[in-house]
Amino acid sequence: MKKITLFIVLLLTTVSCVSTKSTLKNVDDNAPDLILKKDNTFAIMLFSKDKKYGYDPDYPVNIFYRNTSDEALNESRFLNALAGPNGEKITYKRLETCCPFPTKRSNMGAGFLNVYELTWSGQRKPIKLYLNIYEKGILMVPMGLSLKKD
Repeated sequence: MKKITLFIVLLLTTVSCVSTKSTLKNVDDNAPDLILKKDNTFAIMLFSKDKKYGYDPDYPVNIFYRNTSDEALNESRFLNALAGPNGEKITYKRLETCCPFPTKRSNMGAGFLNVYELTWSGQRKPIKLYLNIYEKGILMVPMGLSLKKD
């Protein structure tokens, strides 16, 4: 009986952690599929004019690409295409996973954002970007960053 009660409590706790309504504001299922360049980075053509894009958990960079088993690969394809504001080489590291939201593109019914810290030479303070591998959206360069030169 104790095991059943514990299981029910765990199940309810897990289900209650994910809202039934997504807070993500920039999901676009009609966004074009992402294109790979020869250097295995994503071809990004647009620059965001929204200060929240990528920097706010409600406006993550949506890098859905085929399926979520390519998680780290797709994140690196996006991050390796970026440079600092003046073309500086960036380095990045994954800090955490956060911010659960409902999605139909996960076996669990929930997705999570991955938070990355980006640094470059001469930078005053590292920046954090929120990346979402579960949903589609228009892929853009976040404000304050540029594209790596070929």
